[in-house]
Amino acid sequence: MATKEIAGVQVELDDEGFMTNPEQWNEDIARALAAEEGITELTDKHWEIINFVRKDAKEKGQVPTIRRMNKAGGIATKDLYELFPNGPAKKAAKISGYPKPQGCV
Repeated sequence: MATKEIAGVQVELDDEGFMTNPEQWNEDIARALAAEEGITELTDKHWEIINFVRKDAKEKGQVPTIRRMNKAGGIATKDLYELFPNGPAKKAAKISGYPKPQGCV
């Protein structure tokens, strides 16, 4: 486990760069992580997904998969791929301050 300064905050990361403590997360960290993932601006639609991931993960105890985001969150799969290209569940989880979803390679 490593520690890295992101948006002025020291955060704990796993070997793949995912935050290990979601309580350290804030919106500035989300913007910085998004930029690292090639997402230059977080739109209202991005925030809708980020907020769903955070709420669902806190309630269910695990990070939602694409299927759960689609079914429970009402977020179209094509929207997920447009907003978080090349691995939407992983990128959405990372930007939301959570570990990689189970089942993601």
